[in-house]
Amino acid sequence: MSNSIEKSIEIKASRSRVWKALTDHRQFGAWFGVDIDAPFAVGKVSSGKITIEGFTHVPWTSTIKAMEEPGYFAYTWHPYAVDPDVDYSDEPETLVEFWLEETGGQTSVRVRETGFDNLPPHRIADALRANTNGWGFQLENIKKHVES
Repeated sequence: MSNSIEKSIEIKASRSRVWKALTDHRQFGAWFGVDIDAPFAVGKVSSGKITIEGFTHVPWTSTIKAMEEPGYFAYTWHPYAVDPDVDYSDEPETLVEFWLEETGGQTSVRVRETGFDNLPPHRIADALRANTNGWGFQLENIKKHVES
């Protein structure tokens, strides 16, 4: 079993437009399905609430690791931390990285999530499965958000 997820998508928009959708906390929230409390800042914790039906009980917490405009954005978080009766705060986090490359008026967005092998063994398979499906869904969401 692979301990990472990597997916990509082509978006018909400039890299600067996709960058804004990715790193502006309001736009990120609109396509990702989360109400984020404050702008993203490197080294700071981002918090809020998931707004996706069935997951509105889940808090959003991530730490912004890098914002290298216009091509690299990264944060850490607790993957698939959806059980309200579990405190995930002592678990290791995974690293989510985005790379943007523009060619001919289109932007390639690549996302990679790593670090699943550091999770408690009983959580690895579920987190990998959920986030593999989730990243496919979320890349389609950012594409729709940017292209509409």
